[in-house]
Amino acid sequence: MDFSSTALRVLRQVADSGSFTAAAAQLGYTQSAISRQAAALERSAGAVLFERRFDGVQLTPAGLTLLRHARTILDSVAAAEQELTGSAAPTAPVRLGMFPSAGAVILPGVLTRLAATAPHLTVTTREGSTPALLRALRAGSIDLAVLTSRPPHRPSDGESPRLHIDPVEDTELRLGAPTTGLFSGRTEVHIDELVDAPWIAAPSTSTEPLLGVWPGLPGRPRIVHTTRDWLTKLRLVAGGFGVTTIPSRMSAVLPPGVSLLRVDGVPAEIRRILMARLPGRPDPGITDVLRVITSAD
Repeated sequence: MDFSSTALRVLRQVADSGSFTAAAAQLGYTQSAISRQAAALERSAGAVLFERRFDGVQLTPAGLTLLRHARTILDSVAAAEQELTGSAAPTAPVRLGMFPSAGAVILPGVLTRLAATAPHLTVTTREGSTPALLRALRAGSIDLAVLTSRPPHRPSDGESPRLHIDPVEDTELRLGAPTTGLFSGRTEVHIDELVDAPWIAAPSTSTEPLLGVWPGLPGRPRIVHTTRDWLTKLRLVAGGFGVTTIPSRMSAVLPPGVSLLRVDGVPAEIRRILMARLPGRPDPGITDVLRVITSAD
């Protein structure tokens, strides 16, 4: 097999971008040039590496295998270039994916502790839903993923090899409600009182469940606002424009005007925070980030 570094960079960028068009834009090539490089890679590998789909391009199992080696090769080439030009930097990159609310409640503390205990690391982050982060982890565009799960607390990932999963903590789901109005001064609310409540929810898709509405709510929920942005959700709640579900872990970052209420009449809703990575022995930098996150208060 004879792979050029240019072809391996194309493979990596297609995996990260999810399409030939986006990869071409990132690398400064034409789409036809990217397609030619992809075809040459497949001829050299003797296997189909790219699955062309209506919604983009995904790597096949053979493509993912080659991608793992390609990243190692390209990192080594970059390190050699830095050493030869005298610009080697004593840093180790770690790419971390996180579910949306983790950016507010987990990330600042983790970065602060890493700056003190592992200053050689350069941590970059991206936000996404659990399905999106699992895809990114499989594609090799992130090294670690902080996920949430519902009972029975396993990520919805049926691919092989199985991911390595570390539990971090459990957090109870609560109702986020305005401090004034119907539930003013309350610490709890019965599920029956929420049947006609105005809900602020995140848009749902075929792969992502409806978030922001209490699970198992009797009847059809009355959704008045939809947004993925947590700041928007919380500001809408504070303004008295609806209620939403909020993990109790977020209590420390709630703005004025928002209260967390326990929901009675139904079993407690527990969400688990998990760390996911590909199987195998992790690099030292990934181990440092794992240690800080799993030992965080």
